[in-house]
Amino acid sequence: MSESNVQRGQEWLSNLLGHLGVETPVSIDKPDIAQTKFRDFGGFWLTIDDSGLSPEQVDLLIGNNGRMLDAIQYLINSTLNLGKDKEARTAYTIEMSDVRVNRYEELTQLADKAAQSVRETGQEYVMPPINSAERRLVHTILFDESDLETVSRGQEPDRRLVVMLAAHEDAQDD
Repeated sequence: MSESNVQRGQEWLSNLLGHLGVETPVSIDKPDIAQTKFRDFGGFWLTIDDSGLSPEQVDLLIGNNGRMLDAIQYLINSTLNLGKDKEARTAYTIEMSDVRVNRYEELTQLADKAAQSVRETGQEYVMPPINSAERRLVHTILFDESDLETVSRGQEPDRRLVVMLAAHEDAQDD
């Protein structure tokens, strides 16, 4: 079933690109960083091949700070998961020109900075605004840090990820 989901996503993205007048291959290879460091975060990765595209086409598809890629990613996830139960949904990450890989590296540095600050000061660290997918990624990055907890607070568009010391319950002898 997952093979058909990734092919379905690949076809959907290729069709969308065709409607935009962009004919280029879409690969399904997941970058190493997503498989190792981020625990297969992002489900299926669909990478738009930019090697035969003009700089204008690349700029159009990436958008300002990756906003167009974000919009395409939102559309594919919303469209292909419409009406599915949460367990049956498929996550798609849209990549091009290493935009996601580079952003994931930035988020890793931000998570490391937050973790260091919390450990040094004992105070909560409220991260700058990031979108929900990026908040989930930071939760994933810090998941194995047993001395830390992450929570999201507030309402969109001002929802923030907060890193804090974990509240460990003392063991009790009964």
